[in-house]
Amino acid sequence: MDKVSQQRIKKIVGEFKNKRVLVLGDLMLDKYVWGRVGRISPEAPVPVVEVKKDTSCLGGSGNVGHNLESLGATPLLVGVVGQDQEGDWVKSRVTNGQGIITDSKRPTIVKTRIIAHHQQVVRVDIENKKPVSHRMEEQIFRYIQDETFHALLISDYNKGLLTRSLMKKVLPYAQENKIPVFVDPKVENFSLFSPVTLITPNHVEAERIVHHRCGTNQQTEKAGEKILERTQSRYLIIKRGEQGMSVFEKGKKAFHIPTLAKEVYDVTGAGDTVIAVASLALVSGATIHEAAILANTAAGLVVGKIGTASLTPQELLSHI
Repeated sequence: MDKVSQQRIKKIVGEFKNKRVLVLGDLMLDKYVWGRVGRISPEAPVPVVEVKKDTSCLGGSGNVGHNLESLGATPLLVGVVGQDQEGDWVKSRVTNGQGIITDSKRPTIVKTRIIAHHQQVVRVDIENKKPVSHRMEEQIFRYIQDETFHALLISDYNKGLLTRSLMKKVLPYAQENKIPVFVDPKVENFSLFSPVTLITPNHVEAERIVHHRCGTNQQTEKAGEKILERTQSRYLIIKRGEQGMSVFEKGKKAFHIPTLAKEVYDVTGAGDTVIAVASLALVSGATIHEAAILANTAAGLVVGKIGTASLTPQELLSHI
């Protein structure tokens, strides 16, 4: 594996600011309730959290967009929210919200995490996972056709947006127009994403896709070959948590990158950061080796932060 120079990485990261990336996926609102535990409830054997503050941020594909924007790129978010206060909040926090459609028949997806002493105590979800209507699909596809962008990033949380019929329109359109497609998939929809440029399952998802363990490098390499074949993907990154990443390119030998995380406080949104950084790097002229190094560095930094986190180009470059 070739060494990568600082100068080369700096050039790639410098190109991030010129990129328009259309992010198609499940939009969410992430709420955090911060407090401390001083006693156990007399009503049930559960901790009582005394709330000190609460914060909100974009979640799901919104966090991918936030990562892209933080890195200097221009994200175009395409998704669905409910006709509610939470949906209004999401749209108000997006620089370009023209691709966000309001659906009066479903709530905005909200994930509320209760955190005490830097530990997540419980998570409460509000969602409707039914597939979006054909009318919504048509609106989404028309918006995609009308926009100009360098890459399509699909952020799948299996919440009903990424239907088979929508993918049958979007992926051929991207292929015809030579637009690279980057996918962070969920297992349930895995068969929908082909052909693509890069797909980034984690090791648990990879195990479910190929029906065998991905504990060792050898097992992971075997899984990677099967996934590349099934998705007709040019590149594949399997995220392996504390074991780092395994990186694949069609027709070449796989390589493995150890994790750079010194302390893991919160893995929330780390996958969003990986797909955002890897996609931006590839569309900015990086090889898959260079893109993986940047994505791995970014992942090591965000898991050291609590809550849904993002990075600036300066942070990324200073840790390479």
